[in-house]
Amino acid sequence: MSEGTMQRRAQRDVGVAPTSFRQWGGAKRLRRALVGAAAVPAMLIVAGCSSDSGSDDGKGEAADSPASASASASPSPTVRAAVYKDLPDACDVLSEKTLDDLVPKAKSGKESQSDDISTRAGCSWDSLANNGVDGSQFRWLSVSMLRFESDTTRGAGDELAKEYYDKQVKDVQAAEDARGTKAEPVTGTGDEATAVRYDLKKKEGTFKQQTVVARVENVVITLDYNGAGLAGDKAPSADDLMKDAKKAAKEAVTTVTGSGESAPPSKSASSSAPSKD
Repeated sequence: MSEGTMQRRAQRDVGVAPTSFRQWGGAKRLRRALVGAAAVPAMLIVAGCSSDSGSDDGKGEAADSPASASASASPSPTVRAAVYKDLPDACDVLSEKTLDDLVPKAKSGKESQSDDISTRAGCSWDSLANNGVDGSQFRWLSVSMLRFESDTTRGAGDELAKEYYDKQVKDVQAAEDARGTKAEPVTGTGDEATAVRYDLKKKEGTFKQQTVVARVENVVITLDYNGAGLAGDKAPSADDLMKDAKKAAKEAVTTVTGSGESAPPSKSASSSAPSKD
């Protein structure tokens, strides 16, 4: 056999696989492809079953359903409604008779400046009774009112008023340059009231200061009343001034409760719970 013939035979032996071998290899590759394709739906089925496992066989609600979100939401905060929704005119809280007794010959009251008179209001009066060579008697009267609204963040109006009332009483007792300070509770005047008295010595004379702080629901009333004997006149009686101050404070409270627009107390500012059938 020639060398060329042997070379061509070797090329035929290694160049192309027999037909039966190619068919077997193709079948094997096809079988692997079919097995891989069949595995894809199987994995999808398993994944589908896993995502449905929390649905309680379709009987429960999905975790992200609107009903579930509503049930998990926290209820809106509520707060007890404030009783008094307004304040009376500060210069009208005391009768003309009371004003004549406490500040005789006083001119019309001077209203305090306020951005919102339904929340904060005040009025003051003063008088000077000239007794000639014996001197004169000075009187000064002031009424201030502060109303607190209920707030879901800060709390109920009466509780806020209570906090302010306690602070106000302490502040009055700690007045600068006060001498002989005394405090006592006052009955029959709002929900609670305290009377504080002390002396203030000034170059004009000794001023007898009387202050009554009272609270009625969500409103705090502070009544200041002082008197002094000037230009040689004797100082007024502190007991008499305190008696008048307590009487005026009680009248102011009555005016607030009588003319202030009010709403019946309730446990919350929201509408009441529905009645049971």
